[in-house]
Amino acid sequence: MTSPVRVIVTGAGCRGEIYSNYASVHPERMKVVAVSDPRKFARTKLQKQHNIPDENIFEDWHSVLERDKFADAVLICTPDRLHKEPAVAFAKKGYHVLLEKPMATTAEDCTAIVEACIQSGVMLSVGHVLRYDPLIQKIKELIDAGAVGDVIHIQHLEPVGYYHFAHSFVRGNWRNEAESSFALLAKSCHDIDLIHHWAGARRCVKVSSFGSVSHFQKKHKPAGASDRCLDCPIEKECPYSACKIYLDTVKQGHTGWPVNYICPSSFPDIESVTEALRTGPYGRCVYECDNDVCSNQVVNMEFEGGVTAAFSMVAFSEEICIRKTTIYGTKGELSYDGHEIRVFDFLTQRSTKHTADSKAHWAFGMTGHGDADYHLIHAFISAVANNDPSLIRSGPEETLLSHLLVFEAERSRLEGRVVYCEDKKHS
Repeated sequence: MTSPVRVIVTGAGCRGEIYSNYASVHPERMKVVAVSDPRKFARTKLQKQHNIPDENIFEDWHSVLERDKFADAVLICTPDRLHKEPAVAFAKKGYHVLLEKPMATTAEDCTAIVEACIQSGVMLSVGHVLRYDPLIQKIKELIDAGAVGDVIHIQHLEPVGYYHFAHSFVRGNWRNEAESSFALLAKSCHDIDLIHHWAGARRCVKVSSFGSVSHFQKKHKPAGASDRCLDCPIEKECPYSACKIYLDTVKQGHTGWPVNYICPSSFPDIESVTEALRTGPYGRCVYECDNDVCSNQVVNMEFEGGVTAAFSMVAFSEEICIRKTTIYGTKGELSYDGHEIRVFDFLTQRSTKHTADSKAHWAFGMTGHGDADYHLIHAFISAVANNDPSLIRSGPEETLLSHLLVFEAERSRLEGRVVYCEDKKHS
């Protein structure tokens, strides 16, 4: 295709805005032609950024599909529980689909999305942005090149970050499973997908998992604490204070994440952030919220051939989502600290450090996933432009398998037993 790929953005929140920013960086490659979002501020902001005509601004994505097909692809960035219906509907209309992770909140809905895309002959890219991180891609290349010999064990850690977890999973949209999904799916399907990816073509045969809600409970509320941080007499002594996380941040001139997230109908400034903390969910005491998702969880997996993997997610960390990985093989050990890769060779007893060139545009450098967001949307647009699904690293079949593994792991946690994956057949 010589003209830009035309895309529709469904869900104009943070993820929709980040992905659509590719059109500002590369207008010759992508053009945002329509946006749908029930929030006027969000859709108007995107309309101005991309000069979208009024007739292509929609409050509801159903209205988009009442029109004849007028774009090449859709970016679906709606809330987790609102993924399945638009993904299936747009696929059946012939639109290629970039779907934010998780695919959906049930195994059945994930399967339905994949089936709809395959049957309709459209491409599906799921927002597992870490697959597109140049360093993480380098890990896979080193494994495939035999740098550590045969993989024996994978150890992987996701430190969520103490205030990130309080923001997203105690006060925020992903705090309550009934309203969003369980934490392993919402936050860590990235990580299970990476482990599944690094294990190669092996199938996971059994999985066990343990986890719980720790600390963020009413019984841990300090004596004398108020229900809201703005009028709490001991707020200055609390590391999870909303005044520290949001108000102090905007006073320092920072208006990006997370303060922009708590003001969905206006630009974040001292007045709007203060009002949000006074009346909205993000001003609540972390010990008085309706959160019920795990703050720490472990998942143990055994793959065909005896390869094992251990994953840990923990809320209480200094670093925010800087993953740590060690892969143990028969010929060497690979370690990754979020910044560089080190491979120790057993034969030579020497270590080699590896880096990777990013070549991402600077505008994507502050999105929370490093350069990976840029590479994901670049790959998707390239795939659509060239009609080449091989450019998508997080396509339908493999992504479905890793999602099903997440559901099996959560089933293990809830049922308190080892789950043998072959017990449950998925079509």
